[in-house]
Amino acid sequence: MHIAGLSSYIVSLIIMAGIYAVLSLGLNIQWGYTGLFNIGIAGFFCIGAYTSAMITTPMPSGIYAKYVHQLFGLNLPFVFGLLGAAIAAGIIAFLIGIPTLRLRDDYLAIATLGIAETIRLIFNNEQWLANGPRGLMGLPQPLHSLVSERNYNYIYIIIVIVIMAIIYLAIEKAIRSPWGRVLRAIREDEGSASMSGKDVFNFKMQSFVFGCMVMGVGGALYAHYTRSITPTVFTPLYGTFIVWIMLMAGGSGNNKGAILGAFVIWGVWVGTKFMTDFLPPYLQSRAPYFRFLIIGIILEFILIYRPQGMIGEEKSVSKLME
Repeated sequence: MHIAGLSSYIVSLIIMAGIYAVLSLGLNIQWGYTGLFNIGIAGFFCIGAYTSAMITTPMPSGIYAKYVHQLFGLNLPFVFGLLGAAIAAGIIAFLIGIPTLRLRDDYLAIATLGIAETIRLIFNNEQWLANGPRGLMGLPQPLHSLVSERNYNYIYIIIVIVIMAIIYLAIEKAIRSPWGRVLRAIREDEGSASMSGKDVFNFKMQSFVFGCMVMGVGGALYAHYTRSITPTVFTPLYGTFIVWIMLMAGGSGNNKGAILGAFVIWGVWVGTKFMTDFLPPYLQSRAPYFRFLIIGIILEFILIYRPQGMIGEEKSVSKLME
């Protein structure tokens, strides 16, 4: 029984790490390869989660019929939820990118952070859209009828890993193409890329939209795993900054590093919860702050002694397989 409980816990850890790995891969497209300082990950995480939830659930009834999403409540399969999440995140990213991608890095960071909080507050305050602060519950899970409730995570871990692998291969293929080499050129020297005849703004927009679509898929995976979402989930800490730590720890500009960093940092985040259980009773209420402190120390250590991350950026990217 103890072994079964431990196995279930590890599977749950891997699922969440895999979801964060998808978010980290999306950020890597933007920051690791293009140099776009996006601090609004939580906003696209939120859009993906809510869009998939509203596409795959039926129209509300009873006491929940007070909120009505006219274009949603379609009760469609999980695959349509994933596609809808990616498309919605991509459309919003395109609209946001038009006024923001011409900004300098620090102003872009401020703008995207503010936009992400605005998105979260819209879902929180507009009751008619998605039930306001109470959120959405009872979200459907793919292939749920094949196994019992107790063993479902063993199905979902396969779904998450397969989707993560598909996204990884798609990004690798894109980055190792001429398109990806232009992104790196923009990151290294935007002026030189422009003088070489490249439409810098257009390539930035493509990178931004692509990365945000991946983040939207990560949001959809999260929503159907937890089966309930509220606006409080998509805060800057859990939706943005921890993803940045994962990417920097694993290795910015390396997709393998983005995945490795997600698994390592999420493992540390979960592991520190057990460490704080040994704190004296009068410090138990401050346990979350000790966890933040530990993560912060790890990040500082990496930035000082291993700034390239656990896996540094590859020097040669022309071939998919060497």
